[in-house]
Amino acid sequence: MQVPAGFLVSTEWLAERLDDPSIRIVDCRYAFDHDCREDYDAGHIPNAVYLNWEQALSDPNHPVAFMCAPAEQVAATMERIGVHDGTTLVAYDQEGGHFAARVWIVLARHGKGDQVRILNGGWTAWTQEGRPTTTEEPAISLPEGAHFTIHVDAAQPDVFADAYDVLAARTDPNAVVLDVRRYSEYTGEEVRAARGGRVPGATWLFWQGNLNWDGDRRFIDPQAIAARAAAAGIGPDTQVITYCQGGVRAAHAALALVLAGHTNVRVYDGSWAEWGNRPDLPIETGE
Repeated sequence: MQVPAGFLVSTEWLAERLDDPSIRIVDCRYAFDHDCREDYDAGHIPNAVYLNWEQALSDPNHPVAFMCAPAEQVAATMERIGVHDGTTLVAYDQEGGHFAARVWIVLARHGKGDQVRILNGGWTAWTQEGRPTTTEEPAISLPEGAHFTIHVDAAQPDVFADAYDVLAARTDPNAVVLDVRRYSEYTGEEVRAARGGRVPGATWLFWQGNLNWDGDRRFIDPQAIAARAAAAGIGPDTQVITYCQGGVRAAHAALALVLAGHTNVRVYDGSWAEWGNRPDLPIETGE
């Protein structure tokens, strides 16, 4: 898995391009206990459109929550928000790219990851710096004949892993199954499925540690991300499968590793929403 050069864009970079017609700024703010569309309506980056990733980019017909949406749904969503084949999508949220990373990995799955950029620091850095905001919604339209085209032969299914890949990785000395949830979820104290706990043998490395979480929520230096990974036993050639509850924090953790130079990284899309609800899969609890 790779990202294009300049994948993380700065607030300065975006501020200079707010009116660039080739860019679609996408507000991906989200919370499980709050409708962030209300936050968007109260103020957002000029010319940004709002996208609820859970509703728009998750497969409504899959029995496991939050699974990657099929190509037809993704293409229709992108065209609805004004993104076509010639558009650069710049995503931001309020949690350092947490939800923007999910948008990236869904598009990467369908071979369109090169069209995505993430605003480093997102809404937090933007507002801390006093940059402009608005309550106006931009007009959305596509140029005549423009489409968001997903080619089957360009798809990248290997950005995701499934439960059987995780089972195989547990016994592979060159692989690490990486749990990036809260420690209370990892130990099983916090239960968010039929069963609490973790994949047996999984390594724990909290996703927020890759961000300046208590500050501007920008990513820490790639060297620092690599050092965190190395301390957890993850080398540059290690095969890594990240997981969380629904493949969102896991997407962010995978992105951080990619930014630090790791290329053999996949996200377990089903994550604990699947694993914790399947009695045929092993679990482990405790410290």
